[in-house]
Amino acid sequence: MSSRGGSRYRLPRFPTLAAVARAIVACQRCPRLRRYCARIAREKVRRFRDEAYWSKPVPGFGDPEARLLVVGLAPAAHGGNRTGRVFTGDSSGDWLYEALYRFGFSNQPASTRRGDGLRLAGCYVTAAARCAPPGNKPLPRELDRCRPYLEAELRLLRRVRVVVALGRIAHQSWLSAAGWWDRLRPAERPRFAHGATAKLPDGTVLIASYHPSRQNTNTGRLTRAMWHTVFRRAKALVFARS
Repeated sequence: MSSRGGSRYRLPRFPTLAAVARAIVACQRCPRLRRYCARIAREKVRRFRDEAYWSKPVPGFGDPEARLLVVGLAPAAHGGNRTGRVFTGDSSGDWLYEALYRFGFSNQPASTRRGDGLRLAGCYVTAAARCAPPGNKPLPRELDRCRPYLEAELRLLRRVRVVVALGRIAHQSWLSAAGWWDRLRPAERPRFAHGATAKLPDGTVLIASYHPSRQNTNTGRLTRAMWHTVFRRAKALVFARS
């Protein structure tokens, strides 16, 4: 099934985000990804050779009353797959939490591990896929199996009004999980382009951004100025709608 349409996989309705998180951590829907994450945890890399890797699916993280939602692609093999928290312990997380701190959504500018004191205020961070995929490329069927977890989070994050999608896959995954991909005609669907902003029929604002991967940040495709502009706009929209 295409990653762009609705998922045929279903989950029970969860009462809390903590319940969703527990279901994510226990998930075994994608054997290829489970094998890959376990292999990475065994082999490690030299700089983390003394650490015990999380090596399980990674849930979302943040404020249950969030008005800003950030959607990424997937945990990094030696980032979230190691630390057990989304965007934690890798260069993409360095970019994200620095920006969230700069614009008032985080209490500290960096996150290296779970339990490091990081708290998000008015913001929740999640991903399209919850397991680190080989080559950072989850398969369409894997995204389809994972999407119900994003749907479950969206049902519980009732105050979200601004969404920042990091990369094309995250952009399409959020549109699908929120129901807009199927409800809107192709010409009406928000396009993906860095900085593109679209207002959905329910008033939610979707902002597209390049993902802060090394491939984008080291080549200059995504600069700090471009990145900060996205979150400056998100903050203005959040507070304009408070």
